[in-house]
Amino acid sequence: MLIGALLILTWLVLLVRYPLRAVPVSLAALLGLGLVAGWVLWQEQRERMLLGRLELRMDYAPEHCPATQPLRISMRNDSGYALQSLSWDVAAYAPGSRTNLVQSTYDAPVYQGPGDLQAGAQWQSCLPLPPLRSGYRASTLEFRAENLQGRFD
Repeated sequence: MLIGALLILTWLVLLVRYPLRAVPVSLAALLGLGLVAGWVLWQEQRERMLLGRLELRMDYAPEHCPATQPLRISMRNDSGYALQSLSWDVAAYAPGSRTNLVQSTYDAPVYQGPGDLQAGAQWQSCLPLPPLRSGYRASTLEFRAENLQGRFD
């Protein structure tokens, strides 16, 4: 914080003392910062758009999956780009409710997708259930993926 304050103070002194030299340099620096900020915003928008084109379904399916991993995940990559990595949080909702029934604990499972999913490809897997609040059965809940974070090529 102190270094930042010193940099701003130094810049103000140079701007007042040598305006003919400091203004063009300041404008060039501002243009550079604007270009970097624009590029970052564009990349984030692109990632959000590509993540929105993923079809990700979750079902409680103990008849199709092992007993230790009863949550069936089906994913289809309709983004047009290869998915390199994907992670997400699982949320569970009772029908008609907006309250997430998953307990946040330090030992909750980490949900990650396939390492490389080509455009148009599908992936299925069985994963463990997240820890649920007491009094709720997984068979009566609707599961959703939230906080998707991915990387595309």
